[in-house]
Amino acid sequence: MKAKKAIIIGASSGIGKELAIQLSRRGYEIGLTARRTLLLKKIQSELPGKSYIATMDVSEPQKSRLILKKLIDRMGKVDLIVINAGLGIKNPNWRNELEIVQTNVNGFTALANFAYHYFSRNGGGCLAGVSSIAGIRGSRQATAYSASKAFMSNYMEGLRMKARKERSNVNVMDVIPGFVETEMTKGLTYKFWVSKPDKACIQIIRSLKKNHRKAFVTRKWTIVARIYKHMPEWLLSRL
Repeated sequence: MKAKKAIIIGASSGIGKELAIQLSRRGYEIGLTARRTLLLKKIQSELPGKSYIATMDVSEPQKSRLILKKLIDRMGKVDLIVINAGLGIKNPNWRNELEIVQTNVNGFTALANFAYHYFSRNGGGCLAGVSSIAGIRGSRQATAYSASKAFMSNYMEGLRMKARKERSNVNVMDVIPGFVETEMTKGLTYKFWVSKPDKACIQIIRSLKKNHRKAFVTRKWTIVARIYKHMPEWLLSRL
């Protein structure tokens, strides 16, 4: 049986790294991208199966699309593209907020658009984007970050509608993590229900197999999402 192939964009740590490891153990050929080449090489040395690496900075959208195309050309037809790269900055100033938007909105759009049309032209596949529970509502502590994650979720919903209308056999899954032990959550004082990356990725892979539209990680964050979505703004602003 021909091995399935997956590309993980933002694979140097956290969810991306763990997904690469778990998919490799399941027989996938893996393409790894991130800004930190040395970390990619280290992860590549730990994978049991065949893998490829490509240095990519998602804040440079046009270059990122070209790098993704070249990586696919090296690997051959791929079945899954996961966009995990994202930026969050504690107590951001306005310049930081522009950086967040450049990565989480502009960079994500460039790559998600490329992935969707690649799969549409090649008989189907799966695009998974890692957004956040923070994208459900606005946030006074992380205004740009929350807004950027909401954009990602809405963009993926639009792609699902597009796929249905075009009958393109492209599955688009929105991965919505709560708190997962990653570099981005270090130092946060308001964490709860924190998941280990390995547990989170087990659930993500199960959802991928079932072609889910959304995957809350872990599943109990579905409860929080429902409450959070309908919470009055005056109450939310006090949290």
